[in-house]
Amino acid sequence: MHNFKISFLFVFVLFLVGGCRSKKQVVTYKKKPKKEVISNTEKPVIVSKKEPDTDFVPVVPAKNISYQEKVEIYIANFSDIAIQEMKKYGIPASITLAQGILESGAGVGELTKNSNNHFGIKCHTGWTGARVYHDDDKHQECFRKYQDPRDSFEDHSLFLSSRSRYKGLFNLDKRDYKGWARGLRKAGYATDPKYPQKLISIIERYNLHKFDMLDASSFNDESSIPAEDLKTYIVKKGDTLYSISKKFNITVEQLKRTNNLKNNTLSIGQLLKIK
Repeated sequence: MHNFKISFLFVFVLFLVGGCRSKKQVVTYKKKPKKEVISNTEKPVIVSKKEPDTDFVPVVPAKNISYQEKVEIYIANFSDIAIQEMKKYGIPASITLAQGILESGAGVGELTKNSNNHFGIKCHTGWTGARVYHDDDKHQECFRKYQDPRDSFEDHSLFLSSRSRYKGLFNLDKRDYKGWARGLRKAGYATDPKYPQKLISIIERYNLHKFDMLDASSFNDESSIPAEDLKTYIVKKGDTLYSISKKFNITVEQLKRTNNLKNNTLSIGQLLKIK
């Protein structure tokens, strides 16, 4: 009887232990993901406020073309933007384009390719946007970086119009590109003593001063057309009135009438208004 009680207690204890184990929850531990380490030297990035513009797709020049052809492509890409900036801020479009061509190497310079900076504007005090470092007057100087090339053009306008040292330039006639070129150098935009002559040479070689004349009064018999309904086109090598008319789905006669053309002769770099 005594042995029976011992056996019974042993079986009962085993039952209790087994029951407790069956109810015990299994807990698994997942490894915590590693936190992303952000470098203290990382620069803030400015996101362009401009809406994507499917009509604005700059042509990328081929590597094997001449410098003159690169300049012509640059003018075709950015002349409309320079004209818009002129109308908003009063800076001659010829000056904006000439500075862009000179500072950016016609859009193919390393600084411009890496940062969309077309005017060589350095960071300066207070700049909180993105930046790149590039050798200039000194080793690895800080330059502004833009998400969109149009931001570079607008920042160039704001840079000139918001600084007191350039204030006197805005008293000049917007057609006085020579005065603007000399004034930029005098105000300290560039350290190169030949900077004015370089700008003037670019403007006159590529007839950029034509853009300074482009305002509502220059549309002659088409002046009743709102400015936003007209766009400009720069004649490139191989263009004809027929090919341009097909490109914009208008007739040759409309094109000639809008631009007061007496014949079918075109020249590279010529500005045409498109209705």
